[in-house]
Amino acid sequence: MSNPKKNSIFHIVMFPWFAVGHMTPFLHLSNRLAEKGLSTTFLLPNKAIQQLKHFNLYPDLIAFHSLIIPPVDGLPAGTETASDIPIHLTHFLTIAMDRTRDQVEKVIHEKKPKLVIYDVAHWIPEITKSVGIKAINYTVVSAASLAIVLNPARKVTLEKPITEAELAVPPSGYPSSTVVLRRHEVRSLLFVSYPFGEGITFYERITNAMKESDALAIRTCHETEGKFCDYIGSQYKKPVFLTGPVIPEPGKAPLEERWNKWLNGFEKDSVIFCAFGSQIVLEKEQFQELVLGFELAGLPFLVAIKPPAGISTVEEALPEGFEKRVKGRGIICGEWVQQLKILDHPSVGCFVNHCGFGSMWEALMSNCQVVLVPHLGDQILNTRFMAEELKVAVEVERDENGWFSKENLSQAIKSVMDKESEVGLMVKKNHNKWRETMDLVK
Repeated sequence: MSNPKKNSIFHIVMFPWFAVGHMTPFLHLSNRLAEKGLSTTFLLPNKAIQQLKHFNLYPDLIAFHSLIIPPVDGLPAGTETASDIPIHLTHFLTIAMDRTRDQVEKVIHEKKPKLVIYDVAHWIPEITKSVGIKAINYTVVSAASLAIVLNPARKVTLEKPITEAELAVPPSGYPSSTVVLRRHEVRSLLFVSYPFGEGITFYERITNAMKESDALAIRTCHETEGKFCDYIGSQYKKPVFLTGPVIPEPGKAPLEERWNKWLNGFEKDSVIFCAFGSQIVLEKEQFQELVLGFELAGLPFLVAIKPPAGISTVEEALPEGFEKRVKGRGIICGEWVQQLKILDHPSVGCFVNHCGFGSMWEALMSNCQVVLVPHLGDQILNTRFMAEELKVAVEVERDENGWFSKENLSQAIKSVMDKESEVGLMVKKNHNKWRETMDLVK
């Protein structure tokens, strides 16, 4: 698809964090801006460009610029995106991103854009201010998670990490009366006090990126998170622009034939689809508990998930006799799949996911019942928002160590898929209401 307004005079530079969940919404936003005739230079590692270029709907207006990722001690050779490494090595990729600063600065000086849109590169405003260019900090996680974790009144440093007591109490002026965090979730949220680059914590990086910007943008809408956005704007004293979910249409390319043929063999709304994104890697024992939970639920299922830690393929990690028992009704796939196309298939009736912000929006916009199994900080807060604020989903129960059992997973699925279930009827009614609202504001 091309745009007739090839000679746009309003130019933008986009520089997202090198993770699929960040790069993809930045590119979808670029497509939306291109619809209005605005042109973009998109800064990415070469590997990411190859992965995302098919999402570029306006190649006449959106140009990719390849960044060379410098070597960093501790970062495996060849790493260019967060999907290439385990989560505990992300700190080193952040250092590498910071070391592309000279390349980024050169592009900004050459292109002379009206705006630079960025997220975790907190040093962008230092470049733009010197040349009179506006810098907009674009957040692609939920406003709710920002309001809770990045409250400016809460000081988080390496010397004094955030405590359980601090996380259990809502920040001053926070729009909700309670924030309920379980013990294992508190540990998961301590990441905000960890290093995220040389000499800087995650908390410091993100708050500095917001404070130094000329304006804030958030991938959300007033209808769902207006009170959180108002709170953030009041705390940072900056204008806050909302982009909406910026979810693309499923696209014209058909669903891969093998999945279409398999899904066509089941009744409407009967299949469970599960996906945990590009970074979640379970331990073998939890992986096996997950797949056994789908078997126990008794419904057909398609699970797209990375192999567990230390194992090359999903097939190697499956419980003994599992494939034989679920033959014909269950598939565990270790490859990338067309998530939006699968969710759009009539036979898919339940979406089990990790509640990353992209998957959260895709779940909200789908016709599926939603079951959530969060793993990391913002996913936990997104889950609270979906399950407790909007009441459109059910969260799988865990023990105090964060372990979920096959019985708990199966029970959560049955609670939304049983046609007579009060819980299932309630979340479906709420989901339909919110989806209709979102259809109006897309």
